[in-house]
Amino acid sequence: MGFLTSTTLYNLLRGPLVWVSMLVFLFGSVHRVRTLMLMAKNDKVVLPFISLKATVRSVAHWVIPFAARNWRRRPVLTIMAFIFHTGLVFTPLFLLSHNLLWRESWGLTWWTLPEAVADLMTLGVIVAGAFFLLRRLHAPEVRFVTDPSDYAILLLSVLPFVLGFLAYHQWLLPHQAMLNLHILAGEAMLVAIPFTRLGHMFTFFMTRAWIGSNFALWHSRDW
Repeated sequence: MGFLTSTTLYNLLRGPLVWVSMLVFLFGSVHRVRTLMLMAKNDKVVLPFISLKATVRSVAHWVIPFAARNWRRRPVLTIMAFIFHTGLVFTPLFLLSHNLLWRESWGLTWWTLPEAVADLMTLGVIVAGAFFLLRRLHAPEVRFVTDPSDYAILLLSVLPFVLGFLAYHQWLLPHQAMLNLHILAGEAMLVAIPFTRLGHMFTFFMTRAWIGSNFALWHSRDW
């Protein structure tokens, strides 16, 4: 590995590997959603029950903090869940350094977060991730349904943020080495999304459509 310098590795991660990870993410995600849609269509029971009104109401109540009864029953979990998911989605999208890379690679640019806000959101993801880890280790009802893959998925989700935070502050390892690890972890997470439970970023809406529509048939609410 002596011939593979930090700069060479960076160019590899920023070049071919970022394209590979993006293509796997895009095509894998489309395939997963399409497969679920075909299963629902072939089942001949799922789609006829889907109600747009019930779907919108269900999704709205579950994406707004404390709008659903289960959110209100577990306030600490709710706060941590929304900090985690908000940071997980919006920090990478609106981080200034990512925006500069996207403009350099694809000519795309949009609004960015102030650096201090992005730093706080990154810390929020890390703290919430630690909370979820402790919850899986110590809450009996969660530990019972946890298997090794759950820990792996949590690690995949949080590691890019830990490494990005360390790279930004130039802690622990030389900046280039830490930056390379951060990019590699981010690409690994991107590739994993379509093939793991991280894919619920797409299937969440399909699940809520089915559950919300079924509850609406009984004039009940799923929140």
